[in-house]
Amino acid sequence: MSGRAQLMWDEAVTGYDFGRDHPMDPVRLALTRRLVDAFGLDKHVDVVAAQPAGESTLRLVHRQDYIEAVKAASVDPGAADQSYGLGTMDDPAFAGMHEVSALIAGQSVGAAETVWRGEALHAVNFAGGLHHAMPGGASGFCIYNDASLAIARLLELGAERVAYVDVDVHHGDGVQAAFWEDPRVLTVSLHEHPRTLFPQTGWPEETGAQSAEGTAVNVALPAGTGDAGWLRAFHAVVPELIADFRPQVLVTQHGADTHFEDPLAHLAVSLDAQRAVQVACHDLAHEYSDGKWVALGGGGYAVVEVVPRSWTHLVGIAAGRAIEPEAVIPEGWRQEVFARTRQLGPARMTDGRWPISWAGWEAGYDPADRLDQAVLATRRAVFPLRGLLA
Repeated sequence: MSGRAQLMWDEAVTGYDFGRDHPMDPVRLALTRRLVDAFGLDKHVDVVAAQPAGESTLRLVHRQDYIEAVKAASVDPGAADQSYGLGTMDDPAFAGMHEVSALIAGQSVGAAETVWRGEALHAVNFAGGLHHAMPGGASGFCIYNDASLAIARLLELGAERVAYVDVDVHHGDGVQAAFWEDPRVLTVSLHEHPRTLFPQTGWPEETGAQSAEGTAVNVALPAGTGDAGWLRAFHAVVPELIADFRPQVLVTQHGADTHFEDPLAHLAVSLDAQRAVQVACHDLAHEYSDGKWVALGGGGYAVVEVVPRSWTHLVGIAAGRAIEPEAVIPEGWRQEVFARTRQLGPARMTDGRWPISWAGWEAGYDPADRLDQAVLATRRAVFPLRGLLA
């Protein structure tokens, strides 16, 4: 097995562009890639461009009629069929949409293949993590569900247990839906409560179909949850479930939209806490999955201040070259930020909250605390189904 991680990257993924006024600005991908280079991380990973996902791969998750609708909208965006979620405000149709969506999906599938085959221990596709796309429709800025396709490909290659951990601020509904009936896949999502945020799913009572009870796990966090609460919730639920499930591969989604500066949601998490969870996911992969780790991006709409820093930390952790939070960001990158966006880029790789302290669940809980109520709801819904103490 190669000691080097793989970074899945093709410059063409920046063509995933819903238009000038859409929150998902592809500059976030370009700036992340440039920041990775600015810190020299490209010298410590193998940068690989995988082929786009072909139709047979897309059909592992998506219906043929939906693929055909995406292709048609890609050729003639003005004729997009909105019954498939295409041509809407969230998912405007654009020329070449099928091709670039399949390219992003191909990077995640390629990451899964390279990790499963032992060609690399870790693989990162920060352009991926498009977790809302459904088998038969686009949703929430997502056309093809690359995370689900990567997991489905792992199963096709022979994996018997795959765990998916999603820490995006939005519920990972598309991945949950894809494997709702499949006991081979454990899906865990920590997200803002569905009462206050799209897609209004991800309640703790959603635990999987009868054939797969206890394999869907949802932690619905109160709006306003900050670093200490977010980390407390993660560590109160995720490690115990991963230890029980013992996945052969860990797939994680690292949407950066939990951040307090993100314009589309209401959590109050810092970059430093995001980095701490990335480290925790890396460590869980080594403890329970022989190090096999596929790490994806996701949401994140503070496209200058937050996203590039968060995902550059992710690449550094996967590469075994973790960037210290206090590290100064190279001036050349900040100049490129200004040239591209006319915004001033951040100066350091921290929000000034490192190290973060938080209380572990084993020390006890407060049933009157809203955060602890959220954790308790999840543990009580899922843990007994898995033979664990709630």
